[in-house]
Amino acid sequence: MQLSNRISQIQPSATLKVSGKAKQMIANGIDVINLGIGEPDFQTPDNIKQAAIAAIQTGKASFYTPAAGLPRLREAIANVTATDYGISVDQTNVAVTTGAKMALYGTFQAILNPGDGVLLPEPYWVSYAEQIKLAGGVPMGMPVTDGFKVTPELLEQALTAQVKVLLLNSPENPTGVIYEPAELQAIADWAEQHQIWVITDDIYGKLTYNGAKFTSIAALKDQLPTNMIVINGVSKTYSMTGWRIGYVVANSELIKALSAFLSHATGNPAAASQYAALEALTGLQDDAEMMRHAFEQRLNTLYPLLNAIPGFSLATKPQGAFYLFPDVADAQALTGIATTGEFVDQLLTEAHVAVVDGNAFGVDHHVRLSYATDLETLKNAVSRITEFMKTHTK
Repeated sequence: MQLSNRISQIQPSATLKVSGKAKQMIANGIDVINLGIGEPDFQTPDNIKQAAIAAIQTGKASFYTPAAGLPRLREAIANVTATDYGISVDQTNVAVTTGAKMALYGTFQAILNPGDGVLLPEPYWVSYAEQIKLAGGVPMGMPVTDGFKVTPELLEQALTAQVKVLLLNSPENPTGVIYEPAELQAIADWAEQHQIWVITDDIYGKLTYNGAKFTSIAALKDQLPTNMIVINGVSKTYSMTGWRIGYVVANSELIKALSAFLSHATGNPAAASQYAALEALTGLQDDAEMMRHAFEQRLNTLYPLLNAIPGFSLATKPQGAFYLFPDVADAQALTGIATTGEFVDQLLTEAHVAVVDGNAFGVDHHVRLSYATDLETLKNAVSRITEFMKTHTK
C-alpha cells in the first residue's frame, strides 16, 4: 500500500508546522511567544460577525450557493476591484474560493500542464511551490535584487521554454516590500512580450504603512489584461482567517473553467462566510483601518529593536504585510550555530520564541517574524532573543 507520487513529494507547510509545535509547547505549560504564523490577533469586526449571524438566523446560510460564489458577493468583489484598481471588471471575472489558498490552488490546476514552469522570485510564500507540484508544474525559484525585487533583466536570465507563469506577490510575504508602478510596468511588458501568465497575489494590498502606496500589476491599464490573474481575499485585511474566503479575478474564460473545477473540488465556500465577506467589502471600513494603523505602529516600534539585536540585520524597512525578514548570518556566526534551521529550533526550545526558517521561503540565513500580535508581546520576544544571543555568543 503506497501513497501517490504526487502526495509523496509535498512538504508540510513550514509556517503551520512551527506554529503547531509552538502551540503544543503552550499546551504543555511552556510560555512560548508564537511569531511563526501570519494571522492577525484581532477578532473579526462585529458588523461582519453580525452579518453571518443574520444569514444563519434567516435561513440564507442553509443552502448551496453557486460553486463560484454568491452573485451579490461576486458583484461586490468586482466593484471593489474596479474601484481600487481602476479597471473594468464585472462578476463574470470573479470566482469566490475557500480561502486565498484555494484561489491559488485552483488557478494552478486551471492553467498548468505537466512540466510547465512557474517563476518564483525568492523569497516566496511557502505554499506556492507545493501547490505548483500538485498541479504537475515545476516551481522555479529565481534570484532577485538586494531589495528583494525581480527585474526584467533577471526574468530574462531565468526564462526557458518551460516557463509559462510568473508569480508576483506585493506587498510581499515574507519581506514586506512593495513594487513601484514603473517596476511593475517593466515586468508587465516583459510578460506580454513573452506571452507569460502573471499571477499577482495581492492579499496584503490594503496593509501598507508610513505612506507607502500599493499598485497591482493588474491595475496598469483600463482593462484587465487577459494574461493577468489576481488572487485576493478577506483574511488579512479584515482579520477573517477562520472564515476561509478568497477570490480570483481574471478573464471570464478562465473564471468559467475555474468555476467548473471548484464545482468538483470544494463546491461553494460556506454560505455564512460569504455573507460575512459581503459585509466586510461593502460595510464600514473603520475597523480595517484601525487594524492597519495598529500594524503600522508595531512595525515602527519593532523595526529598530530588531536591528539592535546582535547579529540581526534588516537594511530595508518593510512597507506592507506584517512580517520582518532579517538576515541572521552574523547571528549564526556569533553563536556558532551551523544552520538557520538549528538556530530557529534553539530559539524555540531555549528562548521560547517561534519564528520560521527562511529556507522555507527559498532563502538561507534569514528568519521570518510576524508582528501580527500586541506590542508588549513583541517587545518581550525581542528581549528573549537578545538574551539568547548574549548567552550563546562565543
